[in-house]
Amino acid sequence: MGNAPSSPAHACLLSAVGNDSSLLAFPSQPFYESTAANPYNLNWPIYPAVVATPKTTEQVAGIVKCAVEYDHKVQAKSGGRSYANFGLGGVNGEVAIDMKHFQQFSLDNSTYMATIGPGLQLSDVTRKLNDAGGRAMPYGAVPEIGVGGHFTIGGLGTYSRLWGSALDNIEEAEVVLANSSIVRTSKESYPDVFFAIRGAAASFGIVTEFKVRTYPSLSQTVQYKYEFSIGSSTERANLYMAWQDLCSQKNLTRKFDTRMIVTEGTMIILGQFHGSKEEYEQLGLEKRLPASNAGNVIVLTDPLAMLGHDIEKLATGIVGGVPLNFYEKSLSFETDKLPPNSTVQELFHYLDTADKGTPTWFVVISIAGGATNDVPVHATAYAQRNVMFYVESFGVNLLGRVSETTVDFLDGINKLVTKTVPGADRNVYPGFVDPFLPNAQEAYWGRNLPKLQEIKAAIDPNDVFHNPQSVRPAEVDRQLAWHSCHVLSEEEETCSRLICLHGWSLAASADLFADEGRMLEERFAQIRGIMLLKRLKPLRRLPDDVENLERT
Repeated sequence: MGNAPSSPAHACLLSAVGNDSSLLAFPSQPFYESTAANPYNLNWPIYPAVVATPKTTEQVAGIVKCAVEYDHKVQAKSGGRSYANFGLGGVNGEVAIDMKHFQQFSLDNSTYMATIGPGLQLSDVTRKLNDAGGRAMPYGAVPEIGVGGHFTIGGLGTYSRLWGSALDNIEEAEVVLANSSIVRTSKESYPDVFFAIRGAAASFGIVTEFKVRTYPSLSQTVQYKYEFSIGSSTERANLYMAWQDLCSQKNLTRKFDTRMIVTEGTMIILGQFHGSKEEYEQLGLEKRLPASNAGNVIVLTDPLAMLGHDIEKLATGIVGGVPLNFYEKSLSFETDKLPPNSTVQELFHYLDTADKGTPTWFVVISIAGGATNDVPVHATAYAQRNVMFYVESFGVNLLGRVSETTVDFLDGINKLVTKTVPGADRNVYPGFVDPFLPNAQEAYWGRNLPKLQEIKAAIDPNDVFHNPQSVRPAEVDRQLAWHSCHVLSEEEETCSRLICLHGWSLAASADLFADEGRMLEERFAQIRGIMLLKRLKPLRRLPDDVENLERT
């Protein structure tokens, strides 16, 4: 997409941003990669044809119009924390729209509805809500995460068991659609768009403003952390089971938020209890833990102090704003499908003995449920309404690309668990992006996928808003599935059987042909993984396809 002054595409984009060339960054410009593109996961180097930083909704619409005219896909970037750099497009040569200038915030003191721009970070929102009158809402704990992606993927956080996910609290949004129109969407206005953006917005449009419900800040919160260095894998497994048993109690208070972090030689239990210290002590968590550890318990009364004590960040030391080479796999456990003791024992033995390919790895298990699960699965695009625990496994290489050994180690965790908890890898939180995930759309959106495909066909039939795992329009889904598979491999029989057997969404015949279907899915994932690893080796210069786009 050309940056030469005589290029029609360049002229279109420049006009869209009011002739302010500082709002457009092209690959040939100095510091493009480190400042404009700035990928979060260095394992997936992505180079957009242009990174635009508009200041108004009308400019966003104009950029989308230019992208359509010159046949480029579009993705929005907010905080830029996608595990596969989907905010940059997920593949080379797309148009990335960085929403960093959309920092608007206001609070209606009569309704306590907040107006929030997608360019704000979560730490900004916490401060602004508190300063506006002691308000709060549910979202994640990592300060650098951006509102635009987080609020539209799910937005789970420490208050979610009390108040639901961030997207459950969206009442209205301003959205730029694929035809460059600007709409105000809610349950009453453009309800299909409103359904889609709450869980799958990257496939349907660009949100330029949110109106959300807020809540009075809680007067007290107990923040706790317990760290253990336990010798044997059996002891570690027993500690996990004690924690899981507590968390899975049917009458567990929704004030309790918790997670466990497992890494080399250490286990950490940490979280927040939204009440008094006396209430927290009645929960009985400490009674289930080894007596040798007194833990670290802090009573906080100021939401900004809570922000300052981001103990998950302290515990892992590698989350937040620092770009890294990493790979992540995830699992989810439903309330009635928790891993048995035998599986947990086998898992901790595996964590002790497997070749990890890196000294920097960790597993995070987070409690879910509560108010988030009160919402019917078909109320929003977000489909994970029956999850009790999320599991994320990370492998990090601080010196270069993640090795195949590390990828195999993380895959091994999932394979081990799903032997006794089938389907635990098929109900994936959309924020846990896994580039190697087979049948990703089905995993992210589950039973809501057919409806999303129909909405996509109605409002974005040409698939303008696109990344490698976005929702495809209903009528072209099978064609795109065949094309994607055939491009990656000449194994036409495998591709054909996978698509015909599962309809690419697993909607029709997964139950009838589960064994064969899983085999084909794994084979397809293997093919895709090999091709991605080959394509994404470290680059000494920008790819030709990106350089050529500039001359369009």
